[in-house]
Amino acid sequence: MAASRLELNLVRLLCRCEAMAAEKRDPDEWRLEKYVGALEDMLQALKAQASKPASEVINEYSRKVDFLKGMLQAEKLTSASEKALANQFLAPGRVPTTAKERVPATKTVHLQSRARYTSEMRSELLGTVSGAAGPRPGDEKQSAAELDLVLQRHQNLQEKLAEEMLGLARSLKTNTLAAQSVIKKDNQTLSHSLKMADQNLEKLKTESERLEQHAQKSVNWLLWAMLIVVCFIFISMILFIRIMPKLK
Repeated sequence: MAASRLELNLVRLLCRCEAMAAEKRDPDEWRLEKYVGALEDMLQALKAQASKPASEVINEYSRKVDFLKGMLQAEKLTSASEKALANQFLAPGRVPTTAKERVPATKTVHLQSRARYTSEMRSELLGTVSGAAGPRPGDEKQSAAELDLVLQRHQNLQEKLAEEMLGLARSLKTNTLAAQSVIKKDNQTLSHSLKMADQNLEKLKTESERLEQHAQKSVNWLLWAMLIVVCFIFISMILFIRIMPKLK
């Protein structure tokens, strides 16, 4: 299915935003944030269209827009450690936006942001100040080694936290699937019980009709038998009355 005009405009604007995110921007740059807001509006409009793209394509667009939005929010944080932690939980796109890209642009931006925030953390931990005297070579090596150790611990902590969150997500998914399986089995049991109840109700209805017909037949035979007996008695009385005077 051919892409709509709205989808083409969204892809063009998304490529522009990805290119701007990869560039070095001034702190006062405001266009990217406005463009990302426009992307959100266009994405909502695309989801509401009758001839919208496949759900996988929509999800990929949403993933990239959410990444750009989260990246802008991370840039507004005060400390480099907070920025690095926020960047750790951002999820870049999985598929290139255009055929010219070999790697998704958002993934490249994600790696660039991670390297930049790591550099900022190194500067914060070393306490470098513009115009200050540089440390001695021995102290600089020691500080760099200590900094690498701190950064490694920080990265390990982030990876451990991410693994725990991933484990929780997997556990939640497993529990959800188990609950769905139990609910499905209960629904099947309930459906089977309802089906059996309907069958029993039909059998009961059929047997009731047969019993009613049998009862009607029994009543009819009883009426005929009583009628025959009454007729017999009536005829016998007539014969008795006619015979008795002759005997006298």
